[in-house]
Amino acid sequence: MNGKAQQEPKPIRLVFELARADNPRLYDELVRFPQGAKRVNRLRVLAYDGLLAQYGVFTSVGAGVMPASARIDTVAAGSAAVTNAVFEPGFSE
Repeated sequence: MNGKAQQEPKPIRLVFELARADNPRLYDELVRFPQGAKRVNRLRVLAYDGLLAQYGVFTSVGAGVMPASARIDTVAAGSAAVTNAVFEPGFSE
């Protein structure tokens, strides 16, 4: 099989609405940037940093290394629902 036979993954396109009441800290961070590429790039950086932090790549200074089981236990019960709500299907126009 040649390399052209394998398909590259399709890009993911996200369209969502974020109100300040939903996530004030994220809203305040993103509203600093004008609409468009700068705002999208900032969201991309925040999402990537969040993934790294979630998997323990980033740790706080002086926090030491925490076992994976302890990290999972410290996550607030509703935080996954809030995170998933950001990536729900967009509104129909």
